Amino acid sequence: MNEVIPVEVVIGKILLIRNQKVMLDADLAKLYKVTTKRLNEQVKRNIKRFPSDFMLQLTKGEPASLRSQIATLKRGQHSKYLPYVFTELGVAMLSSVLNSDRAIEINIIIMRAFVKLREIISTSQKVEEKLKEIEARLDVHDEQVLNIMEAINQLLAPPEKSKTKIGFQVKEKAVGYTR
Repeated sequence: MNEVIPVEVVIGKILLIRNQKVMLDADLAKLYKVTTKRLNEQVKRNIKRFPSDFMLQLTKGEPASLRSQIATLKRGQHSKYLPYVFTELGVAMLSSVLNSDRAIEINIIIMRAFVKLREIISTSQKVEEKLKEIEARLDVHDEQVLNIMEAINQLLAPPEKSKTKIGFQVKEKAVGYTR
């Protein structure tokens, strides 16, 4: 293969649909350098190799939601037929039905892209967990620091003057002495 496709380019073509990471048939066709029609024909000829967890067809509303994920999907591009999307397993199966050296090489790149994407997601989840852990610790520390500051302020405050007199005091009515 003369052309080297960076894994990051392939990662950019992986979309999230129905909580699954998938690739559009049109994007795959471009990577394999075949028409979308030819790719879908080969899939239909070998439909037993593509169960529902390998490939799914988008519903009428889903292509519109794809426009918000990617700018390359233009209005009317898939107006006659609803596009198919392939999961990682479906992409792996595509190399066997397309049966070309290019398909094999592209599939290797795509598989690496899916693996790298999983690593990126895993790393970001670990970072998010660490940030939450640090935030929780800081909340506890903030409370402890406030308690310490309050105790220091109490120690530094001048003592309040006692309003009661010190000494022995008789609370009896004074008796007058006569001489």
